[in-house]
Amino acid sequence: MEKEIKELINSLKSYMELEAESGIKEYIFPFSVNCRTINDRKPDDLESLKKEVSDCTGCDLYMTRRNSVFGSGDSKARLMFIGEAPGEEEDRQGLPFVGRAGQLLTKIIEAMGLERKDVYIANVLKCRPPNNRMPLPSEILACEENLKKQIEIIKPKVICALGKFASQTLLRTESSITALRGSFKDYFGTKVMPTYHPAYLLRNPQDKRLVWEDMKKVLRELKG
Repeated sequence: MEKEIKELINSLKSYMELEAESGIKEYIFPFSVNCRTINDRKPDDLESLKKEVSDCTGCDLYMTRRNSVFGSGDSKARLMFIGEAPGEEEDRQGLPFVGRAGQLLTKIIEAMGLERKDVYIANVLKCRPPNNRMPLPSEILACEENLKKQIEIIKPKVICALGKFASQTLLRTESSITALRGSFKDYFGTKVMPTYHPAYLLRNPQDKRLVWEDMKKVLRELKG
């Protein structure tokens, strides 16, 4: 119970700091706010959690989504990839990383000698932000417990955080992805390798070599 309270306080603190940076100083919570109590625990299996996410109304994104995008892959994967949020194609199909960036991620996974079915792929947010805008702090706060529970159930040995947003959210840092990538960080005892997002690589193909260096370190860690 004490650990859960501390995590809740830390999440609220991070949320308020991010809102303050955006110029928001006052908070009004309606009586009907959709919040969980400390004792309202999330399901302990992926299918039940996926069903809960599909019915989620925790933030306004449920009003514009076509499909929630929970995640896909091996439920016992040793390697988990985490991105930012679903895009248009992901929202349409209900699957993560199926657009152009997803095709490049598939090539990276195959270059590692793996297949998509061997890993698990998810995003921080499970619903697409309109026009692919950046996620809002309130949306992160509403959705991050779903990601935490996914990680807890899957228990990957290594998490690969794709891009600035996923890396900063998982690691609770404001450091740039350029500063973060290339070395392992810690997420509650699980090693995290921040690296560039495949969408970034589509615009900056010269940095594919840097991502491949990161992936070689991930492979060594998995084998070790």
